[in-house]
Amino acid sequence: MTNISAQRPALTTEIHGSGPGIVLAHGGGGRIESNFGTLIPLLAQGHTVTASSYPADDTVLDLDSLADALVEAAATERFTIIGFSLGTAVAVRAAARHPERVRGLVLAAGIARPDNRLRLALDLWRSLLASGDRDSFARFVLASAFSPAFVNGMAAADVAATVDQIAAGIPGGTAAQAALIGTVDTTADLAGITVPTLAVSASEDLLVDPANHRYLAEHIPGAAFAEIKAGHVFMAEQPDAWHDLVLDFLDRHGL
Repeated sequence: MTNISAQRPALTTEIHGSGPGIVLAHGGGGRIESNFGTLIPLLAQGHTVTASSYPADDTVLDLDSLADALVEAAATERFTIIGFSLGTAVAVRAAARHPERVRGLVLAAGIARPDNRLRLALDLWRSLLASGDRDSFARFVLASAFSPAFVNGMAAADVAATVDQIAAGIPGGTAAQAALIGTVDTTADLAGITVPTLAVSASEDLLVDPANHRYLAEHIPGAAFAEIKAGHVFMAEQPDAWHDLVLDFLDRHGL
């Protein structure tokens, strides 16, 4: 067992339901509600769900301490981690550092380490946030985090309203989370993962190239792979497909 790091970021945690443990690891610039809000009630029908939000300020984050904090916040001794985007790296590092506690992994739209396109996107995120240009940040998020079909299918008024909604609701801590994404590297952890794992790819992802999603499945021994035809924020585009994949995986493995 790896010792819990002394300097852990402070998380805000809610517990839902009862039964076998589930821990949620959200994405950068996201929230528990936006990433998992529709999934939590379904999970809580038969599981104890630990839903922790990352710091909503400029706390500098590192992967080890964030993974340790997520593990320490867990309401059950053992649990499956469901991670989205940045949360997949947090989940893998938690499993590598605390193998006696992690029973399974669901890694959705994830990365082992950022490629050049993602680094460029993160640079733009941080620049726009630093300048206070929330409107341009929101426009970039809408254009890159959802599939072309989803965005092009919106009415013009809905596009404008969604931009305003994103700009008004940028979570605190987004810049710090973007900085962390730029530094993560779990490639050395993957071969040592021995728990049941499902890697879920968003096949129309413009933000995190789907090759990154496939990399996780190809380098974790025995990992299953599934695709959802949607952009990065696939839970907004195809919630039913996402719910079915997660619940079926948990049921098949008794998690």
